[in-house]
Amino acid sequence: MNKIILSNFKQVILWGTFCLFTFSCTKLQELPKDFTSPDNFYQSKGQIESAFASSMNRMFGYWQFYDWMNSAGYVSHDDQLRGGNLAMSDGLGNDVWRVHYRAIADLNPAIKALNDDKLGISATQEEKDQLMAQAKFLRAFNYFTLVRLYGDVPLIIETTNAASDPIVRNSIVEVYKLIESDLLFATQKLPVSWPAGLEGRPSMDAAKTLLAKVYITMATFPMNDATNYAKARDMAKQVIDAGTHHLETNIEQVFELANQWGPEMLWSFHTSSNTEQIHPQIWLPGEMSDGWGDVVCDRLWAEAYPEQPRKHAYLLLEDYDGNSWTTWDQGTPSIKKYLYDTRDNFEKYVNQSNLPILRYPDVLLLFAEADNMASGSPTQAAVNAVNLIINRANGNVPNAADPLLTTGMSKDAFDKAVIQQRNLELCFEYDRWFDLIRKRILREKTIPAYQQNFSDDDYLLPIPQADLRLNPALTQNPGYTSP
Repeated sequence: MNKIILSNFKQVILWGTFCLFTFSCTKLQELPKDFTSPDNFYQSKGQIESAFASSMNRMFGYWQFYDWMNSAGYVSHDDQLRGGNLAMSDGLGNDVWRVHYRAIADLNPAIKALNDDKLGISATQEEKDQLMAQAKFLRAFNYFTLVRLYGDVPLIIETTNAASDPIVRNSIVEVYKLIESDLLFATQKLPVSWPAGLEGRPSMDAAKTLLAKVYITMATFPMNDATNYAKARDMAKQVIDAGTHHLETNIEQVFELANQWGPEMLWSFHTSSNTEQIHPQIWLPGEMSDGWGDVVCDRLWAEAYPEQPRKHAYLLLEDYDGNSWTTWDQGTPSIKKYLYDTRDNFEKYVNQSNLPILRYPDVLLLFAEADNMASGSPTQAAVNAVNLIINRANGNVPNAADPLLTTGMSKDAFDKAVIQQRNLELCFEYDRWFDLIRKRILREKTIPAYQQNFSDDDYLLPIPQADLRLNPALTQNPGYTSP
């Protein structure tokens, strides 16, 4: 974990073989002219930015972790995907730990170089601040994922020497303190927007949205610090008031390729003709373009989804010939959000859809939840924010299956309605599991057949066995075994 191993083993073997056959090694002296290390590499903007690209590539790419949901493991145990049963093994989530700590290991040397002013006069202070803001935003994102999944986790930052410093689990309070500090810096130094060609970088609104999500998580389980509701509300309101982002009017166009950088996409994993996503066959049922159907909806969850235009925009319910999912061999609807590319591309095993990390509906729902909880009852502003989403979902037609919210609702009823809208609107965007955890509703929302497998220990993932063996200072989470 976070160890930089510089291995020249192959070169050593080849050099040794050469020596054996020439009998002249003792006469040779090697005088190295240069050696690249983190201490002397990050001395230009491009080199700093390469650390950001590397950290993102750890998480998303061609068959790289976040490009399909089964790779994360824990996601399948929510109520949206088929296959989860809350039988949580000791190895569940090992790749999550590995991927995010490797991403952090990419970022820390770049942050240290910026702190040490390695760029000198080659960059302006504004450029340095923007680079630091990107680095801290990405580090915060990684630690936010880790702390939500594992609880106390080791804080390895730019000043940590992983080879000699003791690596212990820091408290969630300490972890959130770093996350908040990193994101506050990012909200102040990131630009409002990036020029064409750089849209994949995080913006000021992305940082504020992520910070709002951090605050609302701190307000709920396990910290339960209700003072953070007001902070979450205020941060989300700044994004709303800025007016830079808004909902796409037509629900059927939200995930169109032309809208990869559309009005509601704040930050996403980027796909293009040069950096393709995983084969679309994982999302397609067998009846379509040689689909594999590796990642599909849970049937009970899909059947409970209210009938509305949003259901048909987000769930794949018919094949190319108009045959209903009820006739498919797979026997369950599929996920349509990542199937807005062309049929021709699908048949070539190509998919250029972005995978969103932060979308504007999230901002509206974060604001509504936080405002209601901070105020003690739903305000008109909170109601309006959620109803924007519900109206679009229904095609701006009244729908008893998904009615508009009102200020006459109780605080608890409104809160549950907001979480349900998060369930419906943000489905299959790596969001549901975290809502189930922070709202402490995992057992309640688990499919009835699997509720017998539920334990309070399921709210945290196991610390990987390999790391426990290598580092006795680490401790295991309750309910899982130690080596």
